Amino acid sequence: MNSDIELVRDKLAADFKAILADTEELLQVTAGQAGEKAGAVRDRIQQRLRLAKAEFDAVEAAALRKAREAAKATDNYVYAHPWTAAGVAAGVGLLIGMLISRR
Repeated sequence: MNSDIELVRDKLAADFKAILADTEELLQVTAGQAGEKAGAVRDRIQQRLRLAKAEFDAVEAAALRKAREAAKATDNYVYAHPWTAAGVAAGVGLLIGMLISRR
């Protein structure tokens, strides 16, 4: 699961780099002229931006779904094992308190 998210994240980063490169090309092209070539570059930039946004939305939805699943699993575990959960919480609290008191 994590490797899928990492692949999408890397693809998204590559898309944003391509958008930046196209933006630089657009600036160079439109510096002296505006015409058919500038329009083609603008269209390519808009298309890549739409694709990057769609991929970002998909990654965001997957992250939210996994967070909800983790919260539900945690909730189910706490209801099934309340004393164990309380003991773990107390131990973590004690450890954090010890770390804070050292400073």
